[in-house]
Amino acid sequence: MPNEVSKEDPISSQEIAEKLAKRGHVVTSWEDLPHVTMDETGIETISYRIGMPDDNASPTVFKLYFPPNCRVEAHTHSCNYSEIILDGSQKVSGKWLYKGDIRVGLANKGYGPLIAGPEGASILVIFADGNWPAISIGAGDGSTINTSKLLEQFSAAEN
Repeated sequence: MPNEVSKEDPISSQEIAEKLAKRGHVVTSWEDLPHVTMDETGIETISYRIGMPDDNASPTVFKLYFPPNCRVEAHTHSCNYSEIILDGSQKVSGKWLYKGDIRVGLANKGYGPLIAGPEGASILVIFADGNWPAISIGAGDGSTINTSKLLEQFSAAEN
């Protein structure tokens, strides 16, 4: 994800919904979806929903890039999820995960902190539904998660 440049303006959720309604499928790419960079950590995110973009029951997919040694505080999610390490490494709750490793998590079960390895980490996360926003737990103040920025972008993409 680092240094990826969109060929055109990102495809909006409305455009995706229109194409899905008309054709029953849509083809796009990571580069054509809206990107969000978290100011506090430099984490880069791209996301889409499986199904109609405004259907909160639809699974939500995120591709994330964590810069080298990036740290995200302990948190949880209100839905089940799975993540796949695509490249690099990441320490989760004290255990190192590497390219090809898969982690499955249950809703409302905390984990963390997350610490990217010295080469950074590219990760694919699939949330069971739209209840993906991170919920900070422990002593953290929520600043390394910044769910509000992701929600703001997700809401803007839906309009």
